[in-house]
Amino acid sequence: MSTIAPLKYIFFFFLIPIPFCGTGQNLVKNASFEEYKNCPSKLGNLKDDLRGWSIPTIGSTDYFNSCSTAMGTPENFNGSQPSDFGKGYAGLYLYAPDDYREYLQAELSETLIKGRNYRVSFYVSLAEKSDFAIKEFGVLFSNEKLDIPIRKELSKMHLYKNKGNIYNYMEIGYTNFYSDTKDWILVHTQFRAKGSEKHLILGNFKSNKRTRMFRTKRNANQGAYYYIDMVSVALEEPPSEKTELVAIADGKETKNIKLDKSYVLKNILFEFDRSVLLQSSKKELKKVVNHLEANAVLHIAINGHTDNVGTATYNKKLSQKRAAAVAGYLLQSGITKDRISWKGHGGEKPIAKNSSENGRSLNRRVEFVISKENL
Repeated sequence: MSTIAPLKYIFFFFLIPIPFCGTGQNLVKNASFEEYKNCPSKLGNLKDDLRGWSIPTIGSTDYFNSCSTAMGTPENFNGSQPSDFGKGYAGLYLYAPDDYREYLQAELSETLIKGRNYRVSFYVSLAEKSDFAIKEFGVLFSNEKLDIPIRKELSKMHLYKNKGNIYNYMEIGYTNFYSDTKDWILVHTQFRAKGSEKHLILGNFKSNKRTRMFRTKRNANQGAYYYIDMVSVALEEPPSEKTELVAIADGKETKNIKLDKSYVLKNILFEFDRSVLLQSSKKELKKVVNHLEANAVLHIAINGHTDNVGTATYNKKLSQKRAAAVAGYLLQSGITKDRISWKGHGGEKPIAKNSSENGRSLNRRVEFVISKENL
């Protein structure tokens, strides 16, 4: 019988319990704009084409989907923007002449709980043909759906004409999102719920005079048009006993690694929202291959995980692809299929807080279990 060789070539981490705050289920329906009633065929038809979304004014917010030739992706009337989170996204003017505005409105799957902390987030990208860029995004929650017959900004004057509506308004100011015309940039903030928040409205709630912005082109006289995708409102869960990664070996010989325990291999990396292994990951995986070749009785189970950004269905598929990418490398390296299993868990098993980029990066991981039996 073969003996288990020392795992001196592998960077291992072990898991210890610590108090931990996680993020709950996304309450935004159709968060990545994938479900539609009609494939979009013209501008300004989001309220009729898209499921789960509406507009609170008579502005003409747009819906883009790769199913369409007239309103497709990545190419559209305002430039080019890949749909990195699926096939569709929304587009709207947050700044335009004569205070013209467009908004997005969604009914949450449940009313927020009074006194609890929530996180709202979404991805944005400035359209290439925009003449301006804004420096703040407005986020408004209300207990009733808005339907106000105006084309201008949703000011306090308009909002409070409806005496029965209760609002929770916040602004998100950034230094890196407002002028990026290539990448999707995450915009997010945390807040405490009043207990009346049932509807979410995104846009610019200020007049042109009050909007913080800058010109992106000379002699600019048009607007600031943004694409929006992957919208999330989720409960920040209270502390519970979870796990943290702690390094116990860094190139040194380690003889006490237990079988049938879950470990995270250092430097198994992917680009954001991608499932192709980076070259640095292959270098680390080669060490795993060497260990499995030296111990023919061992099996490996690979488990992919993501952060909580995006829908549960999308994240499950992405984590499955990442786990399969790792398994594929092992197979190409000569490890037989009967010794490998893999599975994607999406964002169901976080090991760090999703409310920070550092926490989300830890949650985007690949774990594995080495055993004498195929799990």
